Amino acid sequence: MEHNSNHAIHMHHQMDNSQKKQPQGTFRLAVSATYHCLIGCGIGEVGGIIIGTAYGLDMFNTMVIGIILGFIGGLFLGIVPLLRASFTFKNALKTVIIAEGLSIAVMEAFEVLTQVVIPGVMEAGLSELIFWYGMLASLVVGFIAALPVNYIMIKKGVRHQH
Repeated sequence: MEHNSNHAIHMHHQMDNSQKKQPQGTFRLAVSATYHCLIGCGIGEVGGIIIGTAYGLDMFNTMVIGIILGFIGGLFLGIVPLLRASFTFKNALKTVIIAEGLSIAVMEAFEVLTQVVIPGVMEAGLSELIFWYGMLASLVVGFIAALPVNYIMIKKGVRHQH
C-alpha cells in the first residue's frame, strides 16, 4: 500500500512538472480543480443554508453551518481522487488541506461576501427567487476568485489529482 501511495505521489509530481511546461494544461487543471471545489463548496453551502432556513436559525448560525458544510464538501471532493489513487485517508486529507485549503477558503469568503452584498439574499426564504439568484451569483463569484489561487498553486507544483 505504501508503495502505491509513493507511486501515486511520484506520478503526481510528474504531472505537475508537465503542467509547468504547458501553460494551457496548467489552466485546464486549475479550472478542473476550481470546478471540483465549486461543486463541493456549493453543495455544502446550499445544504447548510437550507438546513438553517428550514430550522429557522438566524442568519449568522445559518452562514456558519453553510461555511462548515462547504468546507467539508470541498475537502471531500478533493479526497476522493486521492483515495482512488491508493492514498491513505490521512495522506489524502493532508494533501487536500495543503493543495485545496486556501482555494476553499477564498471561494467560501467570496461566496459569503456576495450573499451579504446582494440586497435581500440573506433575508430571503428558500422559495424566493432572490435567494437562488444570490446563491448562483455567489457561486460564480467564488469560482472567479478561487481560479487564480488554484492556477498559482499548480504553477508552484502544489496540486493533487483531478
